[in-house]
Amino acid sequence: MSLNWQIRRIGDVVDIQNGFAFDSKRFSPDGEMPLIRIRDLKGGTKTETRYSGEFDKRYVVRKGDFLIGMDGEFGCFEWLGQKALLNQRVCRLHSFASTLEGRFLFYGINKFLKDIEDATSFTTVKHISSKQIAAIEFPIPPLAEQRRIVTILDEAFAGLEVMRANAEKNLQNARELFDRYLQSVLRQRGPGWAEKTLQSVSIEFGRGKSKHRPRGDARLLGGKYPFIQTGDVANSNHRIIGYSQTYNEAGLAQSKLWPKGTVCIAIVGANVAETAILGFDACFPDSVIGLVVNEKQADNEYVEFLLQTYKAALKERGKGTARDNINLATFETHTFPFPSIAQQKQIVARINDLSEQTQSLESIYRQKLAAIAELKQSILQKSFSGQLISSEMILA
Repeated sequence: MSLNWQIRRIGDVVDIQNGFAFDSKRFSPDGEMPLIRIRDLKGGTKTETRYSGEFDKRYVVRKGDFLIGMDGEFGCFEWLGQKALLNQRVCRLHSFASTLEGRFLFYGINKFLKDIEDATSFTTVKHISSKQIAAIEFPIPPLAEQRRIVTILDEAFAGLEVMRANAEKNLQNARELFDRYLQSVLRQRGPGWAEKTLQSVSIEFGRGKSKHRPRGDARLLGGKYPFIQTGDVANSNHRIIGYSQTYNEAGLAQSKLWPKGTVCIAIVGANVAETAILGFDACFPDSVIGLVVNEKQADNEYVEFLLQTYKAALKERGKGTARDNINLATFETHTFPFPSIAQQKQIVARINDLSEQTQSLESIYRQKLAAIAELKQSILQKSFSGQLISSEMILA
């Protein structure tokens, strides 16, 4: 770093304004003024919430303002949308010192926020305070050097954004290709195919059990019987191979142990219509349906893949109440296409082969995305230690 660079605390060269705790009772889709919450920052153009009522003009955010979310993934974002209100747990950087170029600050803040995130241990949700931001020791070169660095970063990051967007699109295309194949194979009708209900291809089809309330009572937990819930179903990749909770003998006594190979269907909340196959014997509550296939009628992997193709339709059927849900009645008369057992197994083999190839592609694209993120941080590290030469050398 050159001798003509100064080290200044962020709080000495920038004003940091915390957001206001607006009354949530006044939030509504038809409110008069958009309200910026943490989840709105990445998009940078629109909000999901509006506010009705009086407000202090000091909390009005304008296009071009730099905003930082104080919880979750740390980052500084430029607001590019219409005027909006600055909600709590979002802060704004404004009134920069005359020695500081705004875009140079923007890049630098993101670099140092990432450093703080990487160096700090968090037990649950990540938090940062305006005091921590104010205490950042920030290197400030002369304005001409700041502008030179910003020009290089703008060019380099524009190139990286194109690379990132292409990798994201390729990742999406790989998943869509697999989903389209799944739809075409499992919804076809051929000779020997029959329309059957899930009940008719099962030796057991019913909801899980958890009679005791509250369900998470510690007296039921801590034994040798795996206890899975809707989140475990949703977070699995077709097969549940791990668990975070177990039942003891008391827990098992008020529940039911389902066998390995059971097809699980989540039927309430955000995970409604998600499916997976048990990789071990386990208990689950009545928010999950269990289906033990009749092996003369159906292959459990075929059934699970089949349900994946109907997931969107099942989710739609589950809407209409305060909490999305489907139930056993949803499946009473609903029929699904079933070929012979031999054909089901052939179809499953083809799907698993394509799934392997898809996952391999997805892994490659995720590695590319991770490499791009690391390269961005490396470029920022060089930028704020006086080692940045040119964008051509960076992306070479």
